[in-house]
Amino acid sequence: MNALVHNYTITPHTTFGVAAKTAGFLTVDSTAALQEALALNTFSKLRILGGGSNMLWTKDFEGLTLKIGIKGICVESENATTITVAVGAGENWHNFVLWTLANNYGGVENLALIPGNMGAAPIQNIGAYGVELKDSFVCCDALEISTGALKRFTAKDCKFGYRESVFKNDLKGQYIITSVQLQLQKPPHQLNTSYGRLEEALQGTPPTIQNVANAVIAIRQSKLPNPNEIGNCGSFFKNPIISKQHYNRLVENHPKLPHYTVDDVKVKVPAAWLIDTLGFKGYRKGDAGVHHSQPLVLVNHGNASGKELHALSQEIKAAVAKTFAIHLEEEVNIY
Repeated sequence: MNALVHNYTITPHTTFGVAAKTAGFLTVDSTAALQEALALNTFSKLRILGGGSNMLWTKDFEGLTLKIGIKGICVESENATTITVAVGAGENWHNFVLWTLANNYGGVENLALIPGNMGAAPIQNIGAYGVELKDSFVCCDALEISTGALKRFTAKDCKFGYRESVFKNDLKGQYIITSVQLQLQKPPHQLNTSYGRLEEALQGTPPTIQNVANAVIAIRQSKLPNPNEIGNCGSFFKNPIISKQHYNRLVENHPKLPHYTVDDVKVKVPAAWLIDTLGFKGYRKGDAGVHHSQPLVLVNHGNASGKELHALSQEIKAAVAKTFAIHLEEEVNIY
């Protein structure tokens, strides 16, 4: 186990790049080390850190921050058509996608270039371009913080929803994911290219998992800023789901409002469209701003504080609620 560091600057470990400190900081690289760290912890508060790509620190933390560095990819089972792998929670998600491509395993190519680590993937039920983590998820192992006991969660146990899981709701703050098992496809692969922009990008291209991943990467790079160049956490808000009646009322005054059918009574509307329509694209208050080409992304132009970025998000939420009577929910965790 690595040495405990006191009064540690967390800034390099978050893609927003805001200035914040944690009273204690410790990296664990195995389940045993994690259990030991929890058993020896003397801080009254605990925070878990993965890739830092889905969190906004608004103040210093008077507790212990545990960075999960558990690595490794291990084959659990295999047959003629599929292979199941167990992946350490500290593995970078996109690097894992690249590993699947290199080994010609399909199923997660649509999720290329999503930031963050494996441990956060089930918590968020990450998704993009018509595919979600739950589509290939088998189970995950997680450590109960209060007891140090390891428990296995099936897909049913996880209660996956749109950017949702039991770990964001009923069991929030109670477990730390240590590894995730995913079932991948062997050739021939069943590709999902139905998502509009992806289908368009693949025109004239042979349907392979590598070409799907390349198209996804190109699309994401064209519309999402690189956190290595400007601080951000990607999409800050979820796309809201509203009733069809609500949508029908809105479209009377906003005939260009897009929507995607969820079921017989609900539709999903793009949060980016709502924010853009209100004139927030490129909006800036000091160093806290909205990206100039993707209004769903809040950015740190240099020295914005977490509080300033949070205040900007609240301003956007209030404007959307006032005009559209829609409550935007954050995709990013606020601390």
